Amino acid sequence: MKTHAQAVVIGGGVVGCSILYHLAKAGWTDVILLERSELTSGSTWHAAANIHGLHDSTNISRLQHYTMNLYKELEEETGQSCGIFQPGSLYLAQTEDREHQLRLQEAKARRYGMNFHEVSRDEAERLHPLVDYDGIRCIMYEPDGGNVDPSGVTNAYAIGARQRGAEIVRFCPVTGTDPQPDGTWIVRTEKGDIATPWVINAAGLWAREVAAMAGIDLPLIPTEHQYFVTETIAEIAAMDRRLPSVADRDGEYYLRQEGQGLLVGAYEKDMRFWAENGTPMGFGHELFADDLERIEPNMMRAIDRVPVVGEAGIKRVINGPMIWSPDANALFGPVPELTGYFCCCGIIPGFSQNGGLGKLAAEWMVEGEPSLDLFGWDLARYGAWAGKAFTKARVQDQYAHRFKIHFPGEEREAGRPVRVRPVYEMQAAMGAKFSLSYGWEHPAFFDKTVADSAGYVRQPWWDVVGREARMLRENAGIIDISNFAKYRVAGPGAEGWLNALFANRMPKLVGRSCLTPLIGKRGGVAGDFTVTKLAEDEFWILGGGTAERFHQRFFNAIPLPDGTLFESLTDATCGFNVAGPQSRNLLMRLTNADLSNEAFPFFRSARIIVSGVECVAIRVSFTGDLGWELHCAETDQVTLYAALLEAGLDFGAGPVGSRALMSLRLEKGYGSWGRDYSPEYWPQESGLSGLIKRDKDFLNKSSWLKIEAHAPREQMVLLTIEADTADASGSEPVFLPDGTPIGQVSSGAYGYTVNQSLALAYIKAGTAMPGDLVHVAILGRAHTARVLAEPPFDPKGLRLRDVK
Repeated sequence: MKTHAQAVVIGGGVVGCSILYHLAKAGWTDVILLERSELTSGSTWHAAANIHGLHDSTNISRLQHYTMNLYKELEEETGQSCGIFQPGSLYLAQTEDREHQLRLQEAKARRYGMNFHEVSRDEAERLHPLVDYDGIRCIMYEPDGGNVDPSGVTNAYAIGARQRGAEIVRFCPVTGTDPQPDGTWIVRTEKGDIATPWVINAAGLWAREVAAMAGIDLPLIPTEHQYFVTETIAEIAAMDRRLPSVADRDGEYYLRQEGQGLLVGAYEKDMRFWAENGTPMGFGHELFADDLERIEPNMMRAIDRVPVVGEAGIKRVINGPMIWSPDANALFGPVPELTGYFCCCGIIPGFSQNGGLGKLAAEWMVEGEPSLDLFGWDLARYGAWAGKAFTKARVQDQYAHRFKIHFPGEEREAGRPVRVRPVYEMQAAMGAKFSLSYGWEHPAFFDKTVADSAGYVRQPWWDVVGREARMLRENAGIIDISNFAKYRVAGPGAEGWLNALFANRMPKLVGRSCLTPLIGKRGGVAGDFTVTKLAEDEFWILGGGTAERFHQRFFNAIPLPDGTLFESLTDATCGFNVAGPQSRNLLMRLTNADLSNEAFPFFRSARIIVSGVECVAIRVSFTGDLGWELHCAETDQVTLYAALLEAGLDFGAGPVGSRALMSLRLEKGYGSWGRDYSPEYWPQESGLSGLIKRDKDFLNKSSWLKIEAHAPREQMVLLTIEADTADASGSEPVFLPDGTPIGQVSSGAYGYTVNQSLALAYIKAGTAMPGDLVHVAILGRAHTARVLAEPPFDPKGLRLRDVK
């Protein structure tokens, strides 16, 4: 066994073997995989191994499409059968919302050249004559859908990796992972130690135990999951072809052919956790006792849809463990607090995603960044706040509602609240409906009579959000911005460190601020921040709160100079944005500070006292209107909020939630990181290249210089859309009127104060100019849109700067 390796993969399931294969394929041939037992032990061997390409997330669809296409290449390359069956998959919609979902996925398939299209009932009956299609509104067909053999796929990866020089050691439990002073690791096993720069936790059911060796607590918990296989069904035995699988997600089961019978699986409401406090080390190829009564309601729905299921005997039942994250997405990526420790854990549709995750993991380690933005799968989306109680509650909800549609902006209540600010009860008493923002309860809108809800079409709260937006534009609004990430850098090296990190030049004068991009390894936009200089050797940084742990990787890449302090203020600091034409008058009731244009111009900052509370005030607002951000100690939050609300009464001002803020910033054409700005997009595509100073060094400058002179591949544009029942939210494809796909929406909402449905979108450069018409696939159907030459609200920035 090796004593040194470029990377050590822990776990010999399908995901671990895929990562090993893709590392070797990327040129890292001095790599090794350690498996405590046999390959496929744990969850891999008993998986139903269904494969499908489409997903609500566009990038996961691309990842799954890659995986599906990889299997035949693997067979040709290795000679190992993957047991591929691709008779296709039928997707059934019983409800209007499910039809919207499927039509949107069909539009995405056209955008990316994937094979997924609508079929008539007659065609569906030809494809699968055993299904009763009564009550079905819409049927989609994915010709490449089907299933594979779990052991065959895993062994194909293993053979392919070995052929490229990788080593696999079975029956070799890892007993320790010890970090070294130089940032490398010693992986300890009963067969010897291995020195390596990269440890990769792909340990599946044992991911928590392996992570704990490195001091990491992963939010994962296993559950039981059952499916059964019927005896031979005469109608199937008589056929000369294989039947397509059936995705009847409104029925909450899955169904496909297995041998000459059918395989039926379900995610039942009466679910069961397993091994909550740790997976037994001796577990491997065992199963649990059958408990089909738990899935009986799901079985009955399957029988209603495919009656022959009820007439067939049951040949065998599989009840085995799966391990889940709180949102059922993978925990993927390097651990930000450590050097050289990579996780790829908690993958539920493993045989649809293993190839793509393996490829992107290899890209991240070998090239420094994956080619696709997978922030929604990045383990950095969770912090220490995602503890055991939260994880358990969320996993229970995810499992029991596995096939429930995840609507845009949907807020699920399970496991909440986790973290609240001092004003939480005060806001709740005012009718606040909250969203979850990196564990914090954050007000989405305020109304005592309207409940929160989610869907593809406009919801009952749509008018409430409109009232808040109009109140701010006409008078003023008070927006809780405590969910922003806030950092303080102080000391003699503060300015130099910030200049070495960020692409823009840091402000030289006290009280000045700047906007700056953070550049990723491929030259894209890894973040956007406001930096303000509060003293000669003190700066504050403000950024996206959900990305705080994500950005830690970049902050750690630049060593702090001696005597310089970097600290997160996010937990200890709260904030409000007071914005709108009356915002100055409102604040002047509460402070003696001079807020005039002359004394406090746009994008300046100062420490001021507001109603007895010390605040860092920055004259800026994401609404695009006149306004100030006020940041105070968390202990002063209630005092400041109460004073702002009371003063606001005389000016027609009140609380404004995050949904109105998202509408207001789109009226101004402002992009938002994680929605519109992404490592996938170059600064010149996102309109941020003017903020990059090439006459100084900054993090990943060499990557920026490689793409600086390249013409944009896509361009971010603002669209106004003819829509009356639903608005774009993000990921809707954009087409030319002749049906040619040219891009996709990055974010969208209704602009209440400009009376337009708006969306920011990336479209292929040169395909549509300002004034041109395009089609946006809202609800999967073409909606005419026009490319705007300028934002509909305050295009010259006169309101923002208070210029008469």
